[in-house]
Amino acid sequence: MKKLNDAFNVLYNGDNIVKLTELRYIPRWSVIVIDISIVLISIFFSHFFLEKLHVRINFPQYILEQKIFLIGINMLFMFVFKTYAGIIRHSTFFDFFKIILSSGSTLVTLLIINFLIEIWLGKSLFLYPYLFLYFFISVTVMFLFRMFTKQFFNVLIDFKGSASKVRVAVIGVGDASVSLARAILHNPNYPYRLQGFLTRRSDSHKALLLGHKIYNIDKFCENKPFMNQFDAVLIIKEIMSKQELEEWMTCALDNGLKVLKAPTLSKMRDSDLVGGIRQLQIEDLLNRRPIKIENEEVRKRHAEKNVLITGGAGSIGSEIVRQVAQFNPSLIVVLDQAESPLYELELELLEKFPKQKFKFVLADISNSYRLEKIFEVYQFSMVYHAAAYKHVPLIEENPHEAIFVNVLGTKNVAVLSKKYKVNRFVMVSTDKAVNPTNVMGASKRTAELFVQSLQNSEGNITKFITTRFGNVLGSNGSVIPHFKKQIEKGGPVTITHPDIIRYFMTIPEACELVLQAGTMGGGGEIYVFDMGEPVKILDLARRMIRLSGYTPDVDIKIKFIGLRPGEKLYEELLSNNATTIPTHHEKIMISKDPCMVFEEMDLLSNKIIKSAVRRDKVQVVTLLKAIVPEFISNNSQFEVLDKKTDSLEQKEWLTGEPDAG
Repeated sequence: MKKLNDAFNVLYNGDNIVKLTELRYIPRWSVIVIDISIVLISIFFSHFFLEKLHVRINFPQYILEQKIFLIGINMLFMFVFKTYAGIIRHSTFFDFFKIILSSGSTLVTLLIINFLIEIWLGKSLFLYPYLFLYFFISVTVMFLFRMFTKQFFNVLIDFKGSASKVRVAVIGVGDASVSLARAILHNPNYPYRLQGFLTRRSDSHKALLLGHKIYNIDKFCENKPFMNQFDAVLIIKEIMSKQELEEWMTCALDNGLKVLKAPTLSKMRDSDLVGGIRQLQIEDLLNRRPIKIENEEVRKRHAEKNVLITGGAGSIGSEIVRQVAQFNPSLIVVLDQAESPLYELELELLEKFPKQKFKFVLADISNSYRLEKIFEVYQFSMVYHAAAYKHVPLIEENPHEAIFVNVLGTKNVAVLSKKYKVNRFVMVSTDKAVNPTNVMGASKRTAELFVQSLQNSEGNITKFITTRFGNVLGSNGSVIPHFKKQIEKGGPVTITHPDIIRYFMTIPEACELVLQAGTMGGGGEIYVFDMGEPVKILDLARRMIRLSGYTPDVDIKIKFIGLRPGEKLYEELLSNNATTIPTHHEKIMISKDPCMVFEEMDLLSNKIIKSAVRRDKVQVVTLLKAIVPEFISNNSQFEVLDKKTDSLEQKEWLTGEPDAG
C-alpha cells in the first residue's frame, strides 16, 4: 500500500516529465505487446489489400478463427526464437535475423498446414498470396520499429548532451577509421560526436560516409569555416607514417583543434574503443615500431626461478619487476634503498599479481655484508642490476657518491653473483657511459669494465651481460615530466642549449629489450639498443607546448639556461673505437668495446673506492680519467684535470704504485 501511495505522489506531485534518456531498455512484455500489435496490423493490411484487389478468401465464415490461429503460430515462434529478448535501442543485424527466423518459420508452418488441408478438403485454409503478403508486411514493420526506436534514442541522447560533446573529425576513410566512427555513433553516452571524416583523397569530397561529409586535408587546413565545425581530430596512430602524423598534428594545432588518438587496432572493440580515446601525448610522436620479443625464451629463463632486481623501486627496475612477474618465477626479490617508493611498489604489485611471490628488501648495495646474506638465502638464478645514481649535475658535485653506488655497489652485486653461481647477471647501463663528459657517465663506464672483466675471471660460470641505452620517456628526473610541470605552471620551459639532442625510448620498450638481451650471448657482451632517430630537445619542448593547447614563445616562453656541468650536446651509444655486431634481434646489437683483465680492474676499483672513502673529489675524478681514458670533462670544474695527461700521478695509479695518501 505504501509503494502505491508513493507512486501516486510521484505521479501527481513530482516531476511528471518522462526522462526517456534515462530509460535503459523497453521491458520485454512491452516488446511482446508491440510485436503482437504489429502482427494484428499486418493481418489487417493483408486483408485490406486483398479486398481492394477483389480477391475472395477461402472459408470466410471462419475468418476470426483463421486470424487467431495465425497469431498463435507466430507467437509460438516469437517465444522459440526470443525476438523480444534483445534491447531495442541496441538492435543489430542479429536481432533482424531472429525476426526473419520467427516469421519465416511461421510462413513455412502455415504453408505446410495449408498444403495438407488442401489435400484433405480440396482447397487451402489461407490464400497463398495472403501468407506471403503477411510475411512481408510483418517482417518489414517489426524491423522498422526496432530501427526507428534505436535511432530515436540515439538522436535523443545525442541532442541531450550535444552542447557538451566534443565534435570530432575522424582521419581516414579506410576500414579502421570507419570502425572507429561507427563505434562513436553506437556509443552516444560517450563525450564525442562524429562530425565528419578527413582524408588525403580528392575523389571523396562529394560522398557521404555513415551520413557524414568527407573533407580533403588541403581544403580543410586552409578553410576556417570548416574548422569551426570541429573541436578535435581523431587519429589512429597505427595506420599513419611519422610524416603523416606530423602533418595532421600541425594542421590541427595551427587551427586550435585538439588532437585525440584511438586505441591500437588490436583493441578496437566498440565501447572499449571509444572509452580508450585519449589526447595525443608527446610519446606518440616518436612513432616507434612496436618491439617483438621472444617470449618463450624469456619465459624459460624466469619460470620457476628466483630473480633479484636491484633498484627495483626505480623507473626501470619497477618495470622489469612487472614484466618478469608475467613469466611465473618462483620468487622475485625487489631490492632498493628508497623506502617510500619501495612500499608503494609493494602495494601495487601485491594487488596486480596476487599469486606471485615477492620479497621486498630495503638495503644499500654498497653494503656487501647485507647483500651476501640475501644471496645466501635465496640462491638466485637471474640478477637484474638496475640500481644506480644517474643525475648528472648532482653526481658532478658529489663524485664520491657515484663511486659508492655505481662502482662499489655494482662490484658487490656482480662478485656475489659469481660467488653464488647465478646463471645470468644483467646490468642496466647508459649511453652516457660512452665517451663520457661527466662523472656519472664515467662511473657507469667503470662499472661496465668491472662487469666485463669478471666474465673471464678464474672459476666463473656466471654469464655477465651489460645493456646500454639512452633516455627513457617518463622516467624519474627525465626531461618530459620536467617540461610538463613547467607548462602546467605557465612556463617558462627551460632548455640548456638550442642544439641539444637526445635518444628516447619508452620504459616498457627498454625493459623488454633488457629481458631479451638477458637471454642472449655467452657472457661478457655489451648490448646496445636501436634507439631510433635522435630528437632535438627544442622541437620536443615546442611540440609539448602545442599539444597542451598553447603557442610556443607566445603563451609559454622557452628559455635557454646553458649546459649543466658535465652535460654534452650529443649522446652516443658507441665509443670511438667500438664496432657493433648484429644479433638475431633487429633492435639489439653487440658493442665491441675495449675491456680489461679482472686483476687490473679489481686493483683500480679498489683504489678509486678508497679515494671515495677519503671524500677526495679531485683524486676520485683523476682516477676515473685513468680508468676511462676517453673521459673528457665538459663544462665542469674538473676540466683542468684533462690538461694533466700522462702525469706521473696517473701513471703511478695505473701501474699499481702506492697511493698518494
